[in-house]
Amino acid sequence: MATLSTLRHSEDPIVVLYRYYLRRIRSRLRHTTKATKLLGTVILLASIVATTFGGRRWWKRWREEKERGKRLLRRNSGLRGKDGSRSIYVPYKSSTAKVTIYPTKPTTFDAHRRLFLHPPRAAGLGNASVTPQVPPPQTKPGLNLAFLHQFLSLLSIMIPRWNSKETGLLLSHGVFLILRTYLSLVVARLDGAIVRDLVAGNGRAFSWGIVKWCGLGSFASYTNAMIKFLQSKISIAFRTRLTRYIHDLYLNNNLNYYKLTNLDGGVGQGADQFVTQDLTLFCASAASLYSSLGKPFVDLCVFNYQLFRSLGPLALTGLLGNYFLTATLLRRLSPPFGKLKAVEGRREGDFRGLHSRLIANAEEVAFYGGADMEKLFLDQGFKELKGWMEGIYSLKIRYNMLEDFILKYSWSAFGYLITSLPIFLPAWGGLGGVLEMADNTETGSRERSRMKEFITNKRLMLSLADAGGRMMYSIKDLSELAGYTSRVYTLISTLHRVHANAYFPPRGTYADLFSLSDVQGTVHKGFDGVRFENVPVVAPSLYPQGGDELIELLSFIVHPGQHLLITGANGVGKSAVSRIVAGLWPVYRGLVSRPRSIGTDGIMFVPQRPYLSIGTLRDQVIYPHTEMDMRDSGRRDHELTKVLEEVRLGYLPDREGGWDCRKEWKDVLSGGEKQRMGLARLMYHEPRYALVDEGTSAVSSDVEGLLYERAKQKGITLITISTRASLKKYHTHTLTLGVGADGAEWEFERIGTEKEKLGVERELVELRERLSKVEEWTARREEIERELGKVWVAGGEELGPPTYVEQAARGGEGGDAREG
Repeated sequence: MATLSTLRHSEDPIVVLYRYYLRRIRSRLRHTTKATKLLGTVILLASIVATTFGGRRWWKRWREEKERGKRLLRRNSGLRGKDGSRSIYVPYKSSTAKVTIYPTKPTTFDAHRRLFLHPPRAAGLGNASVTPQVPPPQTKPGLNLAFLHQFLSLLSIMIPRWNSKETGLLLSHGVFLILRTYLSLVVARLDGAIVRDLVAGNGRAFSWGIVKWCGLGSFASYTNAMIKFLQSKISIAFRTRLTRYIHDLYLNNNLNYYKLTNLDGGVGQGADQFVTQDLTLFCASAASLYSSLGKPFVDLCVFNYQLFRSLGPLALTGLLGNYFLTATLLRRLSPPFGKLKAVEGRREGDFRGLHSRLIANAEEVAFYGGADMEKLFLDQGFKELKGWMEGIYSLKIRYNMLEDFILKYSWSAFGYLITSLPIFLPAWGGLGGVLEMADNTETGSRERSRMKEFITNKRLMLSLADAGGRMMYSIKDLSELAGYTSRVYTLISTLHRVHANAYFPPRGTYADLFSLSDVQGTVHKGFDGVRFENVPVVAPSLYPQGGDELIELLSFIVHPGQHLLITGANGVGKSAVSRIVAGLWPVYRGLVSRPRSIGTDGIMFVPQRPYLSIGTLRDQVIYPHTEMDMRDSGRRDHELTKVLEEVRLGYLPDREGGWDCRKEWKDVLSGGEKQRMGLARLMYHEPRYALVDEGTSAVSSDVEGLLYERAKQKGITLITISTRASLKKYHTHTLTLGVGADGAEWEFERIGTEKEKLGVERELVELRERLSKVEEWTARREEIERELGKVWVAGGEELGPPTYVEQAARGGEGGDAREG
C-alpha cells in the first residue's frame, strides 16, 4: 500500500537544481574542442598572473594605509576629502581601521523636511489649527497611520538608497531567514523518517538518520548564529545612519544644539536621552522587527502550504480562522504598550537629567550643603519612575498569562485536532485521508506510515505554532516600537523645525510679541565691524511664548580699532548683546551686522564661563580647531608655546606632561588659568574682532592689563563686557546699559570726551558731599544704638543694665584709676 506522506516521493528542489546544472556542465566539457580547452587554460593562467600582481599591489597599498593610519592616530589627526568627508583612524586589534564619515547634504535635509514638518493630513500629525508642535501632543503612540508615517520617514534615513550597505545586510538576513525555513522543513521530514525507522527496527537506516541529523544540526546552528549576527549588524547600521544624520542636524553653523533646548523646548532638557537611549532602543526594535515579522510570515506561507497538501483544505481553513481569532482577541485585550513605553522613556530621561544636573553642579551643592535637598529630588524622581514601571509590569502579568495560554496550550491542543483529521475523518483529511481510505493488508507498515506522517505533521505544526506565536508576540513588540518611533520622530522633527526656523502661529491666531513666530529682524554677515540698528534686546522664552524686553532699540557701531567697553548693573542685558551678535538669540527687530566667519579673520567670542574640551593640552589651546586643522594651517607646537607664554601659562606643558597629555582639564586648571586659556585661544586664532564677556574676572589687574595690550598689538578689536572701571583705559568707547528711570535706556559715548569728564567731575562732587556727612552719620548711628540698648518695663520705667555690666563698668573704672 502507498504510504500517507505526500512529501516522500518528491525530491529536494535544491538537489534537483544541483544535478541539473552538474549534468549541463559535464555535457559542455565533454563536447568542448582541444583549441577551446587550450584557450581556457591560457585565460586561467593569465588571470592567475594578473591576480598575483594585483594582489601584490593591493598588499603594498594596504601596508602604506596601515602605516599612515598609525602615524595619524599618534597625532590624533585625520584626512579631509574634497567632498567634505572626513577619514579618521581608530585603534583596531593590533593595528588601525579607517572610518570615513560623509556629511549629510543640505539637499537631503530639504527633501526630508516635508516628511517631518508637513506630514500628510491622513497621518494625523499636521493639525496646525490646534497646536504648532509636530507631532502634536494629542497624537498618542500606537498602531495607527501616524506610526506608519513616522516609521517610513525614519526608514528613508536608515535606508537612503537601494544599493546601500543596509540593503545588502537586509537581503543577506532575508536569505538566512529563508534558509532556516527550508531547514525546518528538512528537519520535519528527517524527524518523521527517524521515528519510522526506529519503530520498524531498521538499525542501519536509523543510524544513518542520526548522522544526517547531526550534520543538519551543525548547519542549522551556523544559520541561527548568522541570523542573530546580521540582526545586530542591521541594528548598528541603522543607528549609525540615524546618529550621523542627527549629529549633522544638531551640530552645525545654525547653532541648533543651543536653540533646541534654550529656545524651542520641543524635547525639553533631555536631548541626550533621545540621542542615546531612545535611539538605541528604536534601532534594536526595528532590526528585530524584520526577523520577528518577515521570518514568521514566510514560515506561515510555507508550512500552511505543506499542511494543506498533507491535511486538506479543512485544516487550512481552521488554521486561518485560528490566526484571525487569536489576532483579534490579543489586539483588543492588549494594553497601550506604545504610549506606556513613550512615557517611560520620558521619565527615564527626567531621572537621568537629575543625576546629570547634580554631577554638573556638585561643587556648588557641596558648598551649600544641599545633599539632603538633592537626595529628596532624586528620590522623588525615582519614585515616579518606579511607580510607572510597576504599573507597566502589573499590566504585563495579566497580558502574558492570556498570551501564553492562547499561543502555547490552546494552539497545541488545536494542532493535535488538525493532525488527527486524516485518521479519524479521512474524508476531510485531504490526500492523506484519501490514502488512509485505500486498501492496505500490511497492518505494521500502515502503522509505521501513520507514525511518520504524524511526527512530520506534528513537527510542522510546532514550527507553525512557533511562527504564529512570534507573529502574535510581535503585536506587543510593534506597540513598543511605536513608542520608540514617536520619540525619535519627535526629536528629528523638532531639529528640522529649529534648522529651518519654521515657527508659525496656530491657524487663526496671531503670534505673541517677541516670540519665535514674531522674528522680523535682519542679520547681515560680512560686515567689517559690529553694528546694531534699532535692535530691541529681548530675553527669549520657550516657543510659543513671547520674550521679555530688556533694552529697547539699541544702536551702536564698532569699526576696526575702536575698542568698546559694555558696562552696566547686573541683569540689564550686557551678556544678551553677545548672544545676539553670536546668533544664539534672535533679532526680533532692526539690523545686526557682524563679520562673516568665526575665528581667524572674523569674530571670536570668549564666554563668561570658561569651557575646556576633552582631549590633549594642545586641543585646549587650538579649540575649536583640531590638530589636523592646525597642521593644515602650518602651525607648530613651538608657536603654541609662545601663545601660552603671552598669557602667562608657559609652565603648563612641563607641569602637565607635554602637549599630548590627556586630563580632565576642567578639574586640573584653576579659575584664573581657565580664563587665561580662553584668552590663549584668542591669541592663537587672532581674529579681527573679539567679544570678551567677563573673560578676566578671575585674573589679577596687572596680568589683565598685559593681556589686553597684547591683544591690541595683534590687531584685535576688543568688545569687552565688564563692570571693572579699570578696563576703560584699554578701550576707546563705552556702552552703558540700564540707565534711565526704568533701566531700559542706554548711552554710547567715546572715552575722554568733555561729556565724560563732566560726568566724572559730577560723580566726584557727589562723593565729596557724602564724605562731608560722615561725622553726622556716625553720631546718628551711636544715638540709634543707645536707644536700641534701652529696655522699658510696664509703667514706662526704664530697666537698668544687668549686674555683670555694672561690675564690668566699675572694674574698668578702677583699673583706669590704678593706672593713673
